[in-house]
Order: sequence, then structure tokens, then C-alpha cells
Amino acid sequence: MAQKPSIPKGTRDFSPIEVSKRNYIMTKMRHHFEKFGYQPIETPSFENSETLMGKYGDEGDRLIFKILNSGDYLEKIPQEDLQAVNYKQLTGKISEKALRYDLTVPFARYVVQHQNEIEFPFKRYQIQPVWRADRPQKGRFREFYQCDADVVGSTSLWQEVELVQLYDTVFADLGLNGVTIKINNRKILSGIAEMIGASDKLIDFTVALDKLDKIGEEGVKSEMLEKGISIIALDKVQPLFDFTGTIQEKLEKLSLLLSSSEEGKRGIEELRFICDTVLQLGLKQANLDLDVTLARGLNYYTGAIFEVTAPAGVAMGSIGGGGRYDDLTGIFGLKDMSGVGISFGLDRIYLVLEELNLFPKTVTIATKVLFLNLGEIQAHEAMKVIMLLRDKNIKAEMYPDNAKLDKQFKHAERRNIPFVVKEIEGLYYTLKVLHTGEQLQLSYDALLQKLIAIT
Repeated sequence: MAQKPSIPKGTRDFSPIEVSKRNYIMTKMRHHFEKFGYQPIETPSFENSETLMGKYGDEGDRLIFKILNSGDYLEKIPQEDLQAVNYKQLTGKISEKALRYDLTVPFARYVVQHQNEIEFPFKRYQIQPVWRADRPQKGRFREFYQCDADVVGSTSLWQEVELVQLYDTVFADLGLNGVTIKINNRKILSGIAEMIGASDKLIDFTVALDKLDKIGEEGVKSEMLEKGISIIALDKVQPLFDFTGTIQEKLEKLSLLLSSSEEGKRGIEELRFICDTVLQLGLKQANLDLDVTLARGLNYYTGAIFEVTAPAGVAMGSIGGGGRYDDLTGIFGLKDMSGVGISFGLDRIYLVLEELNLFPKTVTIATKVLFLNLGEIQAHEAMKVIMLLRDKNIKAEMYPDNAKLDKQFKHAERRNIPFVVKEIEGLYYTLKVLHTGEQLQLSYDALLQKLIAIT
């Protein structure tokens, strides 16, 4: 008996309806990316391992899918290496490539490789799948799409302002009102670590703090203690866990808290410019909030960091995030190339739109009109008209077989095709509107106008 087929956990098949809805989101994004001046690029689905490893911290590195070398990948491995319990050392010898973890590090590699062809500042967008060996759960998959917009070659904070506006514009066009764009700055986090005497534990501090919404205050404190951050340091950081007020009030509190940290004060001034400018220019629908516990556990961020959360009442993690990375291209040999970018979580945005019933009904209509097949003569006439309609961008097709009418009608209903041309008599067409049962006899021009007018 044949084994029942399956797919790996954390991956999905997509039906025609689901693909149509995903394409709807990506089309909106592409439109606004290009409207803001971002250009499309694509990079390979897998990279050399050294390109990816060491860029995401220990936790990120563990989630990178490694690809075994081709052929007998163990052939040249010494026996003592096979017997030694050192998976990191062994992995490096049997796997030289890996699936990309995100789009930002491959983008940095792209910039370095193509620096002589690029006009800086360079604004790019990229919509492609990424892979993470994560534990699958709602809204978290092992294979998923990222939709990124980045600009490199400029340290201007106007780029951060524009990225906040880009988030706001895309979500407004999707009808997703009430999202919150959270902002913080890694310089502020560095200043806090300095203030509590834990500068040498900055990565451990930010990784733990970034989990606040998942494991709560006590969970974060326990993890910090496990990483060697003292109880005295935790007492000093306690105000962060209850940091309320307007953006301006929070900035004033931070100014007092970090008065002795030059790094922290630089972060505050950067945030002040971004937030003041965004609020003065105005947002279409999004809320802007300063969240001092926002850390984003990726090592390459150096300045402003962003995270977008769904509207209140929708149980979903972040649906977007990003930040400034001054040093990312430096790891590939290109120094002094600052960049900043954001990412949209396509899969989570899809789930939020679905939950809030925000997809337009027309998104799932593939074919608008089906011509019934009543035999060879009528089929030939139908195909001539179908060709004319397709030239007018009307999605039209003919049922391929001269089957019973009931079967052909049921096919149209199951596929959610709204119109059926039952028969052709001379220069007139009998059009049936399936959801109302209305029948009309129309000339070609009238048929065309009817199909164009009704969406």
C-alpha cells in the first residue's frame, strides 16, 4: 500500500484562493515600495554558510537550515572527527551552504559584491521566501516570505522617517487600521547596559529583554540572572518594565535615566528627531509608540529599531520589524556603509486580514465568465469571443468538454465564477448571473460593458 504523502512541519501548500490573497498583499506592497523609490532585487535561496553564520547570534545560528554537501559528504572526514562529539566542527566540514535565514544579510552581501554597479544611496525591496528551523506554531513557520525595504549609503535619519511612513501607507492601503509601530534605539539599550554595569552582557541583556511579551517580566529577569546579570543591575533596570506616558514624556524619563551615558544620549536624540518629525508630518492610520523594552534580538542593529503589532484584539505577534545597521556590510569588507530597513511579515499579515475579513471579495475571482460547451460549432464561436474578451483583460474561458449542462454549471459554481454564457445565437449572447439567476440577452458590446462594469 502506498504511503500517504505529507509535507515537512512548518511548511504549507497554498490553494488557488490562498495564492490569490497572498498575491493581493504582495501587489500592494510592490506598488508602494516602488512609489517610495525602492528598486527590486533577488538573491539565491541558499548562500555559502560563512555568509550567514555568526550574523544572528547563537540563537539565530541554531535556526539556520544547513545543506549537506553533494555526494558522499563523509568520505573525506577523518574517523576521529566522526567519533568526536562536536557537531559544530563536524557541520562545518559536511555542510558548506545554508538556506537563507532572512533577506538582510544576503542583501549586505549583494551590496558588497555589486558595489561598483550600484548608485548610492541604494534603495531596494525584496520579496522572497526564507527558512528557519524554528518550532512551528500559529503565525510562525519554517518556510515563509519576507517583504523587505532597505536603503544603504546614507546615515540620514530621514530614512527612518520615510520607513515609518512606508509602513503606515502599506497598512492603510490594506485596510488594516490601528496597527502600532513601536520604535526604540539600540544606543539606548547600550546606554542602559552601561548604566547598570552590564556592558559586557549587552547581547544577553537585549536577547532576554526582547522576550518580554512572550515570557513576561519574571521570565526576562530569570533569564538575565542565568546569563550573569546581577540582582543589583536588575533593580536599576526595573523602571523599564513600567515605562508609561506619551512619547515626549518617555524621552524625558530616558534623558534622566541615561544622563551619564553619551551613547544613550545619542540614541535619545535620534529617537527625538524621528518621532517628532513623524508626528509633525502625520500618519494615515498607524499609532507610533516608544517602547524601551523593544530590543529585536539580531546583533547587527546599531540605531533605531522598529516593530509593528496588529490592531488591538487580534492575537498575533509582530507583523513587521527592522532597524538601522551601521556595520553590516563591514563584515564583508565594505566599511562605513550605513543601512536601515524594514520587513513585512506576509504570512502574519495574511492571517490578520483573514481574521478581520479585510480581503476584498474580488481577490478570489480568477475567471469572470465561463462559456458553456454546447458542441463543436458553438465552441468554435465561443473561443473567438473569448479571445476578444481576453484582449480586453477579461478573464474568460470555455468548459473543455461537451458535457451535461448541469455538470458545467456546477463547475462554474464550485470555482466561484460569477457569469456564464449559456449559448450564442447569431450576434447575441445569453449571459447568466449565477448569484442572482438573472439572464440577459446581450450583443458583444453590451456583454463586454457588463463584464467590465461589474467587479
